[in-house]
Order: sequence, then structure tokens, then C-alpha cells
Amino acid sequence: MNNHPADYQKAIEFHGHCCPGLTIGYLAAKAALAQLKVERAADEELVAIVESDGCGIDAIQVLLGCTIGKGNLIYKDYGKQAYTIGNRSTGEAVRIVVMAGSMVPLTAEQEAIKSAVFSGQATPEQEECWRRLQSERTGRLLAAPAEDLFKIQKVELKLPAEAKIFNSVICEYCGEKVMESRARLQNGKIACLACTEEYSRGW
Repeated sequence: MNNHPADYQKAIEFHGHCCPGLTIGYLAAKAALAQLKVERAADEELVAIVESDGCGIDAIQVLLGCTIGKGNLIYKDYGKQAYTIGNRSTGEAVRIVVMAGSMVPLTAEQEAIKSAVFSGQATPEQEECWRRLQSERTGRLLAAPAEDLFKIQKVELKLPAEAKIFNSVICEYCGEKVMESRARLQNGKIACLACTEEYSRGW
């Protein structure tokens, strides 16, 4: 048994395992809720803009109720551990960025164990060592004050409109349905983006 908070345990169950990346997302989500003085979105009340596709995004989905399917989770491929959370009701928004130095770097020995685990070549002893190390790292994160982990600032944010439902058309190349707003004309025929890209590459 563990003593994890219930919302953190939900994030772990959704993600599949406990790790520092998930924990960072969890703590960022908690910080955002505290800063905006709101609770988890029931529907599309909150909007999250995330700047990487790391583990922490799963915690953002669980704690904030922001998902790609609802249109209130927006992914920007910037490679940053940064989260901007906006409240449609008030127009307020906060940007939370993981600060350099907030994570204790791995030693050379720990990096070697990590490489062995991620390559599938780890011994049972190395796997157990990695589990213990990850548990210690997440424990330190959970115990740290938010201001030691993140730069948190209120920001101006033009919130996107709520999700719209578009008509579908049929791609005349592959025969599959495609959202009308994502279709293109190619040689006078309706084409989905995938077929347009394949055509331009000469496939």
C-alpha cells in the first residue's frame, strides 16, 4: 500500500506507472488550480496549453479535465516542460514552467542503470535499483514547495473557442472520411492531408 493522495493515484493509474515526469505534471496542475482558485473542469471550463509530449501531460488531463477530444488541451511541440492553464469563466491564465535545477541530476552510475532499463538489458537487480531511485525522486518532488520547482506567473491569454463540430467529406484518393476544415483540393479532387502529403513526396 502507499500513502499517495487520491488524485495522484488516479493520475498514476491513468498513466500506467509512477515516475518523476508524471509527478511534475501533477504538481503543475495542482499549482494551476491553486493560482486560478478553481477545481477540475467538469467540461471545457479550463484550457491547457502544453509545450511537450512528456509524461506530465497525463496528469494534466486527469487533474484538470483537459483533453484533446474536448478541444481544451492544446499541444505545442516546443520541447519545454511548460504548462499554460486558462479559465474561460474569468479569462485568467497562469503559465507554469519547470525551473532548471529543480531535479537532482543522475550520477554516471544511475545513468548507466537507466540506459540498461530503457534498452531492455537490465538485470533484476538493476531494475529494482531503478524502481527505488524513481520512487525516491518522486518522493522528493512531492515534498518540495511549488516555488522551488516552478516559475509561476499570471499571463494574458487569448483563449480558444470551445470545440466545434465540422462536417465530413470523402477523400477521393483513399475513400476515407475527413473533417471538412482539414480537406484540400488536389488536381480538382478532394484530398485528406495524409494523401496530400503522400502526393507531394511522390509516394
